[in-house]
Amino acid sequence: MNAAVKPGAAGAVVYGKPDERELRDRMKKELPADTFKAQTWRVIWFLPLQAIIWGGLAAILMAGLPWYANLGLALLVGHTIGCQALLAHEVLHGALGMSRRWQNFFGWLGFGPLMVPPEFWRKWHNLVHHGNTNTGDTDPDSFGTLRRYKTNPGQKKFHKLAPGSGTWYSYLFLTYSFTFHAQLVLWIQAKHRKQFKGFNRNLAIAQVFLCLALWAALAVVSGPLAVFTVLIPFMTANALGQGYILTNHFLRPQTPTNNPLDNSMSLRSNPVLDRLHFRFSHHIEHHFFPKMAHNMAPRVRKWLEENEPERYMAMPHGKALKMLYTTPRVYKSATELVDPNDETRVFDLLPLQREFSAANRV
Repeated sequence: MNAAVKPGAAGAVVYGKPDERELRDRMKKELPADTFKAQTWRVIWFLPLQAIIWGGLAAILMAGLPWYANLGLALLVGHTIGCQALLAHEVLHGALGMSRRWQNFFGWLGFGPLMVPPEFWRKWHNLVHHGNTNTGDTDPDSFGTLRRYKTNPGQKKFHKLAPGSGTWYSYLFLTYSFTFHAQLVLWIQAKHRKQFKGFNRNLAIAQVFLCLALWAALAVVSGPLAVFTVLIPFMTANALGQGYILTNHFLRPQTPTNNPLDNSMSLRSNPVLDRLHFRFSHHIEHHFFPKMAHNMAPRVRKWLEENEPERYMAMPHGKALKMLYTTPRVYKSATELVDPNDETRVFDLLPLQREFSAANRV
């Protein structure tokens, strides 16, 4: 049996090892001190990103290009919006330093197009998700446990939208689900869950409507070209982010501890794309040090591969996306996934740990 797997009460499997604090302390001691310093200079990346977005939109609207050129520009604009959101994610964690006001400014640049206000993101992602990563039905970014679907069978319909459900429309999920899920958290979870107590939900909702109004205004100005200035960029940006986010935890066990080695997964991406996407593939590393700039994450990866090779898991990005669409999304147990609409369809997560650990990397 894996050292991190232990029998719990009534024979239930408990996965995870509560040594995250010890590992974090060791890395802080053994890695260079500048690994964990704010990298404010990286904010300069917003300049070329903004130039590409606005330049691309202007070209689509004013240059009279053929449809295929507009399509290429629309994909470029959407990709850049997605990249900008990945960088804003670092900003709102404090990895680039700056005052809260400046963080919010750049947070709006990154997350505004996806209709996620910065203060809402801080509460939802930084506090609730990071504080409850892959924990039972508490993590707002998880499809949760089978118990949830037995208690509320109506939620089974929602699972049909998800990758791994086998429905044809699940293949569209990545193209809208970041914004869609954000609205579910804001409109439903933030209203009822105690973790959001004190959060100004009404202000966030008003801000979402402002973002929506700006998209609508662009669509009106664009006319038929809105397909290229609004629809395709919006879908592309969502798909880029979700292509990482959904693979970060959905193929990992649920844990009673909050150890990134046990509940999170990194990816091995194309090195060029990895740089363009601000090392977002380094997700275990990020959960160990949320305030660390991602350009320093390779140092943490190297340390973990050398010191915890059997536990550090990084799957090739393409393989992770394929697994996402061939496995169910709900937890039957800490280490098993199940389809709530077909409970005979069960997937054991533990072999993935053995197959894709750093110890097995050739």
